[in-house]
Amino acid sequence: MAIQDGDSDASRDILDPHHWLSTDTTPALSLNPNFKPDKDQLSEDHSLSETTEKCGDDRIDGNPEKSIAGHSNKPEKHENTPPDGGHQAWLTVAGGFCANLVSFGWINCIGVFQAYYETHQLKSYSTSTVTWITSLETFMMFFGGPLVGTLFDNFGPRWILLAGTLLHVFGLMMASISSEYYQFILAQGICSPLGTSVLYHVSINCASTWFHRRRALALGIIASGSSLGGVFLPIMVNRLIPRVGFGWTMRICAFLILFLLVISNLTMQSRLTHSPKPFNILGYIRPLKEVRFALITAGAFFFVWGIFLPYTFIITQAERYGMSHDLASYLISIMNATSIFGRIILAALADIFGRFNMMIFATALSAILVIALWLPSRSDGTAIAFSALYGLVSGAAVSLAPALVAQISDLREIGVRSGTFFAVASLGALTGPPIAGALIPDVLHSSYWKMQVFCAVVMFTGAAFFAFARGYVGGFGLTKKI
Repeated sequence: MAIQDGDSDASRDILDPHHWLSTDTTPALSLNPNFKPDKDQLSEDHSLSETTEKCGDDRIDGNPEKSIAGHSNKPEKHENTPPDGGHQAWLTVAGGFCANLVSFGWINCIGVFQAYYETHQLKSYSTSTVTWITSLETFMMFFGGPLVGTLFDNFGPRWILLAGTLLHVFGLMMASISSEYYQFILAQGICSPLGTSVLYHVSINCASTWFHRRRALALGIIASGSSLGGVFLPIMVNRLIPRVGFGWTMRICAFLILFLLVISNLTMQSRLTHSPKPFNILGYIRPLKEVRFALITAGAFFFVWGIFLPYTFIITQAERYGMSHDLASYLISIMNATSIFGRIILAALADIFGRFNMMIFATALSAILVIALWLPSRSDGTAIAFSALYGLVSGAAVSLAPALVAQISDLREIGVRSGTFFAVASLGALTGPPIAGALIPDVLHSSYWKMQVFCAVVMFTGAAFFAFARGYVGGFGLTKKI
């Protein structure tokens, strides 16, 4: 019996039926289609086929004729287990870090633009109307997941990564010369975030092909790029606008983004061999028939419905209760600075204590912070404390979401499955800020409590769905690593 590129531990794992019955169903390694079992290694009278029959709940569609991945059980040759490291693996993480810095990191600036547009170019529009620009940014970035995932699975990252780079930079350049509402919608609400969607999804899909046991850590490092971008990009925008004007501020940011994306284009690679496959729209719907996938997707929708509201309204809420504009402009940077630690440290702990466990902890604690700190916030100190703590725990939840998808998916389908997951979540990102804006008729004079309660309730609901998913995958025992 020959196992490609595997050590003795991996050999024992693949033959151990308890390994196949574990809650982490991501394939650990691939078998040589020509291998023949050694009788000594099968002394426990457990065959692979018998073990697979016991894992009926872990099949993609419950079809006994199909494997866990939803493919035929007939032997086929595909890539071996992810190496969990190596030169190219960490180069891909570095490139993904840069891509997230300028894609999701740019989206993390939405509070800056929300406050600026309401007092400058779009001051004649209502808060709810202006939020459609910023909510479209988040929606388009997530909603592009199915298309990007399909292109990634079929063609790999190279050309779609280049297309995403051009779309993002071009959209920002067009926003720099915009003055009308519809122009901001087209440039900053559609074109630029289409590019960020490619950059975000390609970065997490590429990294997922290189890591297995350390996947949450790798994705956490990549996600921390968005936090770093959310730290200095808002400060950069706030400092440049008074000096060079809005137009040149956007152009300078676009040139910086282009430079960092050159690095991403040169370093990011997928470990898999990609080839065109017949298009099937059911491929996007099929994952939702799995109970565990449907549960985490529902959890993501409700959590995303609320998670971006503090990022959108923290500045105007703080100014409403007396904080100076100069100090309030740093709140988003504080939020993103602490999320760096959440996305790396809590993600690393998730690999130790369980990704589902850490996701439930992060989502529930985010909702608690909204009720305990943001809702009663009337002072500078409380607003700063909330920003720091909320960034820490909500940042961890953002980085853990793709790790949950990868944990219950076949890597050969990671693009489509993660695309479906984020497309559903994007509906929350699209509708959350406008609903919240409608609950605040006047951002500088109205009360924010209705919006804050809405934010907390939907995030608690998301945490509940993640808890149900955990129970379905591995049971409700509090001490289980899931």
